[in-house]
Amino acid sequence: MYEPDNITYVIFLIFTGTAVLSTLALFTHQSLLVAYIALGAILGPFGLKLIDNTAIVQQVGDVGIIFLLFLLGLHLQPQNLFHSLRKMSLITLISSLIFFAVGFIPSYLFGYSITTSTIIGVTAMFSSTIIGIKLLPTTILHHQHTGELVVSILLLQDIIAIITILILEIMGGRSLSFTQVGLIIFAFPTLLLIAYIFAHYILSYLLERFDKIHEYIFILSIGWCLFMAEFSRVMGLSEEIGAFIAGVTLASNPIAFYIAESLKPLRDFFLVMFFFTIGAGFNFSYLPAVALPAFTLALFMLVLKPITFNWLLQRSGELKKISWEIGVRLGQMSEFSLLVIYMTLETKLLPPVAAYMAEAAIIITFIVSCYWTVMRYPTPLATTEKLRRD
Repeated sequence: MYEPDNITYVIFLIFTGTAVLSTLALFTHQSLLVAYIALGAILGPFGLKLIDNTAIVQQVGDVGIIFLLFLLGLHLQPQNLFHSLRKMSLITLISSLIFFAVGFIPSYLFGYSITTSTIIGVTAMFSSTIIGIKLLPTTILHHQHTGELVVSILLLQDIIAIITILILEIMGGRSLSFTQVGLIIFAFPTLLLIAYIFAHYILSYLLERFDKIHEYIFILSIGWCLFMAEFSRVMGLSEEIGAFIAGVTLASNPIAFYIAESLKPLRDFFLVMFFFTIGAGFNFSYLPAVALPAFTLALFMLVLKPITFNWLLQRSGELKKISWEIGVRLGQMSEFSLLVIYMTLETKLLPPVAAYMAEAAIIITFIVSCYWTVMRYPTPLATTEKLRRD
């Protein structure tokens, strides 16, 4: 007898279903990420109800994000990253304010309250770290200018998102002491310093001493990634930022390429889970009530995000071709937006109808942005051999 909450049964359904839908997607030249989301909608609690409880799957999927950021950091030399971060800081701040207005105005015009429209404006500020990075070829763009700019913007957006979430938590009733606030302010530089010292004086020695024992290298890498992720969470930052820093501190090590290659299958396993939970978490009973504002908000995002990034990057001296490509790759809303929605819904800052409207808009931008990117630019999931780059 099948048990819906049995993890083996859940994994069986997800990956057997993914295999079927992915095969159909490849034959019909569709995006694999969209297939993962669609499967969640089909099998989830608001579809066929074959998987009623997606909490465990979501937690497993979150691990995929951690590994994704760790692998990303392994491909970025620290000196190039910090140069790009300095250059992109003003662009990220200005674009986030513009996107806030783009989210706030249509929501308010559709009759939502100022508080609700403000929260929806916040959800519009960020682009998806997962989609943006998942669709970057790891063997090409990460070592080129385009990849460095994309990563810098996403990392800075993540920092802004963390600050925003803390403010919303205070609005929702969470109290923070001066000690906690100070810890958060100094968390990022402290995390960088500790990671650098540990990686330079301990990890480098261990990797060099036992570089021929591949199993040990694999285990050590995972342990370092998860340690930094958890340490970052304790410091008040996100687990993703900690994992990213863990990767960057190893990027200069000669063995970084081997680590990245060996962890790719593990990353992909967890990411399938993540995209599945996005589709499974949407309540389709709200769709008739939220369809028009959701499609309108999604359209504003999909059109104005590429235009805004293109304009700002060109003004900073970037080529038009590079500026537009970055705008397209960052033209969706974010998984941080989903986190904001879930948190404000739980604290009753956001009514259910508005929450599902924003969630529908986020999913629409995910799907359209995936199609736009894989059909136009080099990605690991491109629909043609010409554009497929791993």
